[in-house]
Amino acid sequence: MVHGLMKTYNPLPVQFSHGQGVRLWDTQGREYLDALGGIAVCALGHAHPEVIAAITEQASKLLHTSNVFEITNQIGLAESLTRVSGMDALYCANSGAEANEAAFKLARLYGHQKGIETPHIVVMEKSFHGRTLACLSASGSRKVQAGFEPLVQGFVRCAYNDLHALEMILQHDHQVVAVMVEPIQGEGGVLIPADDYLIKVRQLCDQYNCLMILDEVQTGVGRTGTFYAYQHYPIVPDILTSAKALANGIPIGACLTHGPASDLFHPGNHGSTFGGNPLATYVAQTVIHIIERDQLCARAAYLGERMLSALRQQLADAPHVLNVRGKGLMIGIEMDKPCREILHLGLKHGVLFSITADQVIRMLPPYIISDQEADEIVSRVVRCIHEFQ
Repeated sequence: MVHGLMKTYNPLPVQFSHGQGVRLWDTQGREYLDALGGIAVCALGHAHPEVIAAITEQASKLLHTSNVFEITNQIGLAESLTRVSGMDALYCANSGAEANEAAFKLARLYGHQKGIETPHIVVMEKSFHGRTLACLSASGSRKVQAGFEPLVQGFVRCAYNDLHALEMILQHDHQVVAVMVEPIQGEGGVLIPADDYLIKVRQLCDQYNCLMILDEVQTGVGRTGTFYAYQHYPIVPDILTSAKALANGIPIGACLTHGPASDLFHPGNHGSTFGGNPLATYVAQTVIHIIERDQLCARAAYLGERMLSALRQQLADAPHVLNVRGKGLMIGIEMDKPCREILHLGLKHGVLFSITADQVIRMLPPYIISDQEADEIVSRVVRCIHEFQ
C-alpha cells in the first residue's frame, strides 16, 4: 500500500494544493484547467466566495445535532429542492449511493404494499448507481460487480434506450414495481437516449403501475441545462436521486419523491446519522440560490453548445475519434480504442478530464467558466487527442 491507503483507486501522479474558479494548482505550483470539476461536483468551481462564507458561517454555529431533533437548515433545503424540482418530499443522505439505497427501499415498500412478496426493479445495462452492495447489484457493469457475489437479488436488466425491451419485461414480469434509469448514462460513456425515451418510460410506468425512478446524481443540479435533466421533458418521476453538485464538495445526497411515493417511509423505516446535517444542508441551499440567481442552468446549456460545436469542428478529421456528444456541460468524446493514457497528456497540457467506459473522454466542467476558459479547455483537449497514438 502507498501512504498506508487501501488500493481502491489508481490516481494520477499529481497532488493539488489549491484552486480558484476553474483552475487548480499542484504542489509544484503548476496550473491546470479543471474540466472534470471533481467528477461533476464542483459546479461553482473552486473556492467560490459565497460557498466559503456559507461553510464558515455554519461551521462557527453548529455542525451536528442528529435527526432526533428538527434541523432548521434541512427544512429549508426541503423547501428549496422541492420548489426547483417539482417534487414533494426530501430524504437527506450523504452521497448518491445512499440516495439510491433509499430509492430501492422505497420501491420495495411500494411493492410489498401492493402484495408483491419479491418486488423487482428494472435497471439498465451500462448503468452505474454506486458501489454499495445494492447499488453495484443494480449497476449494469460486471466490472464493478466482479468479486462481490452473491449480489442483491430483485434487479431485472434491460437494454438502455430500448422501449420495446422494457415493454416486454413489464408485460411478462408482474413482480416489477419500479423502473430505474439515468437520463444520460455518465459512467456508461455519456450515452444520451432518444428525445422521447424518458417520456415513453413515464408512460409505460403509468400503464403498468410502476414507480419511475430517475438517478440524477450526475445529471442533476444544472448540469444538462435545466436544474434536473428530466425537466427537459413534460414528465415528473416518482423518485429522484441527487448528489454530487448539490453542495459543491460538501458530502450530501438527496432522495426526492412525488405523489404516493412520498407517503411510503414512516419513522424507523430509514435514517442516517449524518444525513441532512446543518452544515451540508446550509451549503446546499447556498448552491441552489447561486445557481438560480446567476441563471447558471442556462449558462451550462450555452457553454455546452459552444464547447460541443468547437469540438466537433476541430475534431472532424481527428484520428481515433468516433463521436462527440453531450448535453449541457456533460460532454463525451468517444475514441476507437481504450485511452486511459491520454489522461497523462492532459496533465502535460494542463487540462483535467476523465475516461469513462474505457474509451470515452468525459468533461464535466464548472458552470462558472468564462467563454474564453471554455475555448481554452477545448483547445487543450484537442491538442491531447491529436497527440494520442
